[in-house]
Amino acid sequence: MSAPVDRKDKIMSVIRVSSGNFLEMYDFFIVAYVAKQIGDTYFPGNSDFAKLMFAFATFAVGFMMRPLGAFFLGSYIDHVGRRKGLLVTLGLMSLGTLSLAVTPGYATIGVAAPVIIVLGRLLQGFSAGVELGGVSVYLSEIATPGNKGFYVAWQSGSQQVAVICAALLGILLTYYLPPADFNAWGWRIPLLVGCLIVPFLFALRASLKETDEFLARKHRPNLAEIYRTTIANIGLVLVGMMLVLTTTVLFYFITAYTPTFGKEVLKLTALDALVVTLCVAVSNLFWLPVIGALTDRIGRTPVLIFCTVVTLVSAYPALSWLISSPSFVNLMIVELWLSFLYGAYNGAMVVYLTEIMPVSVRTAGFSLAYSLATIFGGWTPAISTWLIEETSNRASAGWWLSIAAVTSLIAVVLAIRFKFTRRVTEAAEAA
Repeated sequence: MSAPVDRKDKIMSVIRVSSGNFLEMYDFFIVAYVAKQIGDTYFPGNSDFAKLMFAFATFAVGFMMRPLGAFFLGSYIDHVGRRKGLLVTLGLMSLGTLSLAVTPGYATIGVAAPVIIVLGRLLQGFSAGVELGGVSVYLSEIATPGNKGFYVAWQSGSQQVAVICAALLGILLTYYLPPADFNAWGWRIPLLVGCLIVPFLFALRASLKETDEFLARKHRPNLAEIYRTTIANIGLVLVGMMLVLTTTVLFYFITAYTPTFGKEVLKLTALDALVVTLCVAVSNLFWLPVIGALTDRIGRTPVLIFCTVVTLVSAYPALSWLISSPSFVNLMIVELWLSFLYGAYNGAMVVYLTEIMPVSVRTAGFSLAYSLATIFGGWTPAISTWLIEETSNRASAGWWLSIAAVTSLIAVVLAIRFKFTRRVTEAAEAA
């Protein structure tokens, strides 16, 4: 009788802790989806390219704050506990979402409008810097023996649910609202919906229990100790950053950038691009836990090597083929292929990153590595837009995907070496 009850409690814990992740990714996807409207509303000028770049820069600027949030909030969570820290991050994230939803446009309040939304994005970035790390660590610490990969995969799984919900809402708005109304005010609706679900998410996360592993720790380092240990392991953090790069670049390409890529580059309809994005999110949601569970059986390293090598050799050719024959079906094929590579790689990488970080700074180290990577990955829509403009090659975003894959492949080799060195050191100390 106790086993089903325990299983139900574990499932509810996964839902509660992942709720903040849902809000973060829902908001980030919506901002990317309405990037053109944000550019038109908050940034004056006659150049559509310039306004779109300003909008994507606003999207990306939040990533610049992530390392600070990872370092300071991550250390706070490692000191006070997972539950308290994750409530703080949800509160900060909610304020950022609200600022973008209700701020009047440039035509109404002038330069204050872009200043306010940039500050809101910075606040979101600060909180998001530790959100992924805090959730991943919590899931790894409540996982049942032999199932850590499957449990931790739901950190990213909750993000896919957010993308599904955001894409469905976008499809409904595109179908029922005339373009003029959507451009004028309808684009704010999904942001306001995000604000309305915040109280529900707070209620879910407030009912979280602290992890047994954290409660069992005899020594809980103070903030100064955590700062020193994190800095002492900066080499490992940088390896972690390189590991995460493929995840962030692939993810923001196949979700955040796809609506714009489909509409502005391939000249497909907004509805076509949203339907593809919806299918990508469903595909991600399938592959993440499946591959996470697979790595519990065969190990993380083979999957990481396979995905980086295949991404390296296939990303640019796939986009070149799509550009030569742009269509809804071909966009779907390419995006689902990239979705498989993302889901497989991330299903192995996230749990692997929790395993290589020292226990005392697990949240801070993980979050800092992830956040440094998102500085680059978060700029993927802007980098892709810039590459296409500068090279006049509409498939040139594939170069950016390949660079990320090479970087992560090098990181896998370095991580293997690090793990081997640590095992030798621990064996020598034990002897």
